[in-house]
Amino acid sequence: VQLQASGGGSVQAGGSLRLSCVASGRTFNRYYMGWFRQAPGKERRFVAGIRNDGGTNYADSVKGRFTISNDNGKNVVYLQMNSLNAEDTAVYYCALKGGPWNKVYYGAASYDYWGQGTLVTVSS
Repeated sequence: VQLQASGGGSVQAGGSLRLSCVASGRTFNRYYMGWFRQAPGKERRFVAGIRNDGGTNYADSVKGRFTISNDNGKNVVYLQMNSLNAEDTAVYYCALKGGPWNKVYYGAASYDYWGQGTLVTVSS
């Protein structure tokens, strides 16, 4: 499985970006896809996740501002980010856990595949 993340860039505070993560290679009927972010000098942290059936989960820091969605027909997961602020500056990674799910997968170690990361910079 290969994950290709894109959509990062530089934006002013209050602006929006949409990240995309395209999966190729082996596909899963059941999966949990997560977006993580890692700021300089900090650990990688869960941002949002989505199940193959569309169920979603968010970190408290992004609830109400970010929306994760999927298009299973295109093997794409999106992260719409609105009302961005400087604290959202980080490299964003998508990650895939293939197969059945039974909880929210907050930990990076739960995921089998990772994208290469896309940088989001928010200036105040």
